[in-house]
Amino acid sequence: MIKVLNIISDTNIGGAGRVLLNYLRCRDPDRFDVSVALPRGSALAPAVRELGVEVREMDVEPDKSMSLRSLSQLRAVIHEIGPDIVHTHGFLAARMAARRCGCGVIFTRHSAFPVKPWMKKGPGRWANRLINVRYADRIIAVSPAAAENLTDSGVPEDLIEIVMNGVEKVERPAPDILEALRRSLGLSQGDFVLGILARLEEYKGHEDILEALRLVTEKRPEAKLLIAGTGPWEGAVRRRIGELGLEKNALMLGFVPDVSGVLGLLDVQLNASWGTEATSMALLEGFSMGVPAVASDYGGNPWTVEDGTDGLLFRTRDTRDLAGKILRLMDDRAELQRLSRGAELAWSRRFTAQVMAENIERIYTTVWEDRHGREK
Repeated sequence: MIKVLNIISDTNIGGAGRVLLNYLRCRDPDRFDVSVALPRGSALAPAVRELGVEVREMDVEPDKSMSLRSLSQLRAVIHEIGPDIVHTHGFLAARMAARRCGCGVIFTRHSAFPVKPWMKKGPGRWANRLINVRYADRIIAVSPAAAENLTDSGVPEDLIEIVMNGVEKVERPAPDILEALRRSLGLSQGDFVLGILARLEEYKGHEDILEALRLVTEKRPEAKLLIAGTGPWEGAVRRRIGELGLEKNALMLGFVPDVSGVLGLLDVQLNASWGTEATSMALLEGFSMGVPAVASDYGGNPWTVEDGTDGLLFRTRDTRDLAGKILRLMDDRAELQRLSRGAELAWSRRFTAQVMAENIERIYTTVWEDRHGREK
């Protein structure tokens, strides 16, 4: 049995944490003894324990990739647990500690964003290459866009393996539950319901979506938008709704712990990211329920959404193009149904949590065999 310790610095359950939880649900306990170490008080701890996985809470600086003050605590925990492999999630200090303890090291790159110019050439590129070669046996990129970020900053291509994110199927609530939710939100049966499920950050493109919605409602006032999530851009989004006169068409739901009801109401899910995006978990959860996407052609979206098969892509930050794609699906319900079927098929073939877990564990096995020699 291969002993694997996952280490994550997050205190909240973000994208990396959700990926980790999906893996843990589908892990192979007969082949892999998996545990998780995280900062004391992290919201991930109870969720991981509910899955029957050992949790070690650490007194480290949370939400930081690099912290010299955390190294001694990390080394102590790794030494005590004694894993064969340490799998980190955006936590350079943990990779350094794992190497000092003689463990195999894997880390996952969960994001895709423009690489800073100083990392593309010269000393910055050289230093980044050196760090990653020294402190990783394998790097998992959650989309080709994330892999491209890594190679653009000097990481050798042969160190990287692409494992697309995967999710468990989100079950559609019963019709009476959905109808009650529809009424509580003031939606009518004739409304065309759009939705974005994302943290409220500027780069997630909520304001672009609102501008597109204004254009759509000039022709089709039955378009409604559900905005699920919280974050620092909440005030700006609320103000923009008022400025555009969309109070009756755009509803802010705040944090939604169970997204099945919201997804069950949607005709189309939107993603307008323009600053960072790898493989959107929300889009995949929608796919599992047959909700097609209209998404920007930024970052990992083109590798998640196959244009014309399970959704439509629009030119990033082009609100008229986004509005046009929404109107196209409002006007052509046959195409909408075809994309809905394509979305569910895409999930079942490419984006299940089980497929993701099997690919991750294949990498665990490869690293273990490389370090211990293949069995004769």
